[in-house]
Amino acid sequence: MKNLWCFLLIALIAGQAPNAPRQGPLGSGGGVNASDKAPNDPNDPNALLLKKWDVVIKDPNDPNQVLWTKWNAVLRVLRTTSLSAETKGKIVDMIVSPIFDFQLMAKLVLGRKHWPKFDESQQKKFTELFTKRLKVSYREKISLYTDEKAVLKPMQREKTTVSIPMELISKDKKIAIVYKLRKLGKSWMIFDVEIQGVSILLTYRSQFDDVLRNKSVEEFLLHMENSPAP
Repeated sequence: MKNLWCFLLIALIAGQAPNAPRQGPLGSGGGVNASDKAPNDPNDPNALLLKKWDVVIKDPNDPNQVLWTKWNAVLRVLRTTSLSAETKGKIVDMIVSPIFDFQLMAKLVLGRKHWPKFDESQQKKFTELFTKRLKVSYREKISLYTDEKAVLKPMQREKTTVSIPMELISKDKKIAIVYKLRKLGKSWMIFDVEIQGVSILLTYRSQFDDVLRNKSVEEFLLHMENSPAP
């Protein structure tokens, strides 16, 4: 699972938009869930950081632009040598979190088999713990970025979702990645990522299912709080 999220982070920050020059990695460039909204107080240090490093998405109805505007903003942060690793992680978190539908991801990862077993407070608790786990995972991988690049492929539309395939080029390897997004209100948000044909959500679902076979919901939540991995 750690390797999956390592590939995911590198892919997110190394993307090359369809109309961008192909001779090298993207340059600098380009904007939530209720718990992940950008800071609104102009005097809040986090709001000032976000204002400095994030970029407004010109057309939120274009999922390609949503995705690549964010990753260009992240790339600019990671290439700034004057920032500490901790500060980079904090800024990346604020930039990227708004385009992940953590609430839906939490529900999908438990699936119809387990989600109904959780009462409302337990569902909220699990969503918080799962979101934290995902964030910690990609923040830990920030230092692994070494100018890998990727090529975006034609977007595939379904009824209510879109899939954006991408090929990550790293040394002698090519890794196939597909971002899955759905529209929530006026924004397109990521709800799953497939790496080499393997869904991150389904991988987590398998792990959580193994734990829930032998533990109650309360025991499972306590396990998540106290264990770095299921």
